[in-house]
Amino acid sequence: MSLTHLLDVNTSLLASTLSGWRGTMIFRPATRQPARPIELYEFEGCPYCRLVGEALTEMDLDALIRPCPKGGTRFRPTVQRLGGKLQFPFLVDPNTGTQHYESADIVAHLAQTYGATVCGETGALRQLRLTGGRLARGARRGRGVRARPSRAPEQPLELYSFESSPYSRLVREVLCELELPYLLRSTGKARWQDLGPPGIRARLFPDLPVTGRNRERLLALTGRVQVPYLVDPNTGTAMYESADIVAYLESTYAR
Repeated sequence: MSLTHLLDVNTSLLASTLSGWRGTMIFRPATRQPARPIELYEFEGCPYCRLVGEALTEMDLDALIRPCPKGGTRFRPTVQRLGGKLQFPFLVDPNTGTQHYESADIVAHLAQTYGATVCGETGALRQLRLTGGRLARGARRGRGVRARPSRAPEQPLELYSFESSPYSRLVREVLCELELPYLLRSTGKARWQDLGPPGIRARLFPDLPVTGRNRERLLALTGRVQVPYLVDPNTGTAMYESADIVAYLESTYAR
């Protein structure tokens, strides 16, 4: 691990800690999944977008992410055209034909439409979560906020991730900065025994079966459960390890 990547990992760990490790567990799961992917326009360094990302993990919902960093030109015009203003997050749900600004409204829509529950979206708890998100953004020194030149992929990429994962955050930041759309496969932890690094879990609970919709899917695909895991249908590439994924994205898509 390079010194730069080690520093990135440590500041990402700090960001997760400052935001209270929300978006780790599936504790308010949706009772039904969208027939067509919901589309979320957002950018990684936005505290309000983080609230929706946490809800996606906690509700165990997938989403097609269309990154809209500041200075971006790939998806921001679509938000302006569809909604009439440049404000994020912005949700388009093709299953209901509805569009929503405001993180609280988006989470309420997801909960009502897909049979989950709302938790901490209003009042003092919401403000506390936003404060944590702002502190987390500061810890990451503005990563995942501003666009960089890139080559657009023909098809969206696919990322197995959960919101608070320090390693997954490093990948999401680069995907955002390069404006690379991706299908987010929410891979939150399904029970308390899943907490902690994979190696420690394997030693403590060697015979514990894998649970969780996308965790089971990942096990079937690769034989193990670890995030982040990136699939790029444009090149036929699939890989683990955040440092390798970041290097791949930079070499393949950054200009």
